[in-house]
This record gives sequence, structure tokens and C-alpha cells, in this order.
Amino acid sequence: MSDEFKNSRALFARARQLIPGGVNSPVRAFKSVGADPVFIQSGEGATLTDVDGNRYIDYVGSWGPLIHGHKDAATRAAIDTALDHGWTFGAPTDNEVRLAQLICEFMPSIQLVRMVNSGTEATMSVIRLARAATGRDRIIKFAGCYHGHHDSLLVSAGSGLATLGTPSSPGVTAGTVNDTIVCKFNDIEDARAAFDTHGSHIAAVIVEPVAGNMGVVPPAAGFLEELRRLCDDHGALLIFDEVMTGFRVSRGGAQERFGVTPDLTTLGKIIGGGMPVGAYGGRADLMEQIAPAGPVYQAGTLSGNPVAMAAGIATLTQLQDRSAFATLESLGERLELGIQNALASLDVAHTTARVGSMFTLFFSADPIQNFDDALKCDTDKFASCFRSLLSRGIYLPASQFESWFISLAHTPAMIDATVEAVAEALTGTPHNS
Repeated sequence: MSDEFKNSRALFARARQLIPGGVNSPVRAFKSVGADPVFIQSGEGATLTDVDGNRYIDYVGSWGPLIHGHKDAATRAAIDTALDHGWTFGAPTDNEVRLAQLICEFMPSIQLVRMVNSGTEATMSVIRLARAATGRDRIIKFAGCYHGHHDSLLVSAGSGLATLGTPSSPGVTAGTVNDTIVCKFNDIEDARAAFDTHGSHIAAVIVEPVAGNMGVVPPAAGFLEELRRLCDDHGALLIFDEVMTGFRVSRGGAQERFGVTPDLTTLGKIIGGGMPVGAYGGRADLMEQIAPAGPVYQAGTLSGNPVAMAAGIATLTQLQDRSAFATLESLGERLELGIQNALASLDVAHTTARVGSMFTLFFSADPIQNFDDALKCDTDKFASCFRSLLSRGIYLPASQFESWFISLAHTPAMIDATVEAVAEALTGTPHNS
């Protein structure tokens, strides 16, 4: 990096002496894009400012929750009011009930909901519930779908149509993932083969209805519907991991957008308005098995934190008007079509994918249908483009395999400036020329 990032460089050097890798979550390290991370000073609307005073149009949005942008007035006011009353009690508050009601109203498949502290905690808890409710052990997940870093789902695919998983991180034992079956996303025959082989032992299928952790990969026509049918035919539960898509791709999440109803849903991101929070919910007969209503134990000292609940209430209340999603759809389409048109005449292999306000520019000539396709992308090209865009004031996720997030604070002018910057970055136009 040049001197324009000197304060970030100095902070990163200090951080590496105190924090593993210098960051508290791996993708923040910028390793895959051949750069050092920028350290952020502040955010406002759809922009960020780093510790060197550089300003960016932000397409990370704290990885999705800031659908109204940074420091939106309503959420800020709700947080301030909550803080005036105290920020943690370890006891029930009315904010928990109010947010639960909003979630159940937005997603009718959720009849009861339990608040937790992260998406990882939500998926860990829902898997335990699915196993208890069915009396079965095995879970199907899909390669490239990320459900948090707990052991049983931190798994990569083996060979064959329906191979039991192998750990994808040191410290995860083979025994822990022995009951996790990994299939190919968007390949219903792969899932069918898994059910043919293991059907009576499968407790649940967990899936991101729109994959967001191999880049944005929409479900193929009929894929989610067939998963629903397979689960029904074999007595398994269908779990939608909507930590990323919930209340973003439509008011009722991906399940509303695609018209497929899961048995259980995990949530995060937006329901805390950017505060640490997660949740899981679903059919009452299933959720009533959670302690203290039932025997399946799950607890959390800070679950339902009143400040996080207040931020979530403010965030979702503003999304009650469905026109917000029409605006997000319009901005997403403007970005996607703008980039497609700008790059159409360039000799750069690329394709785009978008669902609502989630978007990815893939450096591959072929459409991306699954994780194998995503791995064929030109990650060196992405890294070069990322660095060039950063210098032009565009802040993207530092990985080819992540979603860009558009907020209601983005303007058409910001979208157009981003399109222009992408075209310049890929044509090698000198910065500030």
C-alpha cells in the first residue's frame, strides 16, 4: 500500500502482535487480495472513512445488517433510548417480545422464535433441535454454504454423490462431522442420492436458500421445492439459513421470495440492526421442545440483549413498508446492468449474479451454479480489481466468494460512480486520470 494507507499499516503491524493474524475474523485480513486491511474510523450512510481519512462507498455494510446504512437516525435513536435504561440485565425485557412479534409477522413460518447472540449460535442450536425432534443423527449441508464455525457444520465435501463429510479445519474431529453429509448446491440429484442411501437417518437438510458464501448463487429453478419434497417424503426437517437473506432479499426473506416454507429458520444480521444477535424459529411443535418449555437445552447469558433488541426493532419497523424492497431491487438492478453494460466490450471473462440487494461480480465466463464453479473463478483478477477499486474509493468484501450488499442509503449516483470505477479498474485506466 502507498502512503495513503500509512496509519492503517501501522495499526495492522501493532494488531499482529496482539491478535491472531491481526484481525478478529479471517476475511478482514485481506490476505486473499494481496493487501493489508484498512482500519475504519467511521461510517455515515453508505460511506466509510478510514483512519487515514480515505472515504469509500461501502458494499460490505458490516456483512449485511446495515440495510438502512451506517448510523441511520431511527436505529441510533432506539439504541440511545435503550442505553438510557441500561444495556444488559440478564433478564426478560419488553424489547424481546416486541422484536419476536415483528419476526413472526414478517415470516409466518416462524410461530415461535428464540433469540441468541450470533448466526453461528443459531445454526448450532437449530441442528441440536432437529436431531432431538426427529430422533435421527445425520444432517445434509451443501458445499460452499457456510453456517458458522461450529464443529458439526465446518465440513468440506468428499468424493461421490453423497459422501460423509471430512473436517475442513484442524481441531474439528472426524467423529464430530461423521454425521454430516455434504452435497452439491443446486444439484437435486445429489441430494436425492443422499436420501436414497441415508434417508432413515437424516434429521434435516440445512441450506442457504440463496448462497452468499461462495459469492451470490441463486437457487436453480425447482431446487428448493424439491428439497422440501424430499424432506417431506423421508420425514426430515428443512432448515433455511436466512442469516444473510432474512429481511434482505424480501420482507419475508428468501422463503417469501421463492415461495418455499421451511420447518425451521435461522436469522441474524439485520434483526440486530448491526448489533451482535441471532435467532432461530419455526413451527410451534418443534420450538416448544426448547428448554424451559421442553427438554432440548440451549441458553445464553446475553441472549435478547435490550440494546440489540432495540436496534432490531427499529431496523425491521422501517422495513414494514414494502416500498423499501422495491428501492433495493431497483438499486441492485442498476448496479448489475451497469456493470454488465460497462464490461460487455472488454476482454475480461466475467459473469454477475444478483438476488435483490445481494450481488457478486464473478471473474468467470460461465454462470456460477455451485461451489465447484465458484472455485474456477480468476481470483487473481478479482484481487487486482479489488485493490484498484479500493484506491478509487470503493470498499468491497475482500474475497471473490462473498456478496456485495446494497443499502437504502446508496444513491443512484453512488451506483453509477461504482460502475465507472469498475470499468476503469478493469481497463487499467490510471487512477485520477
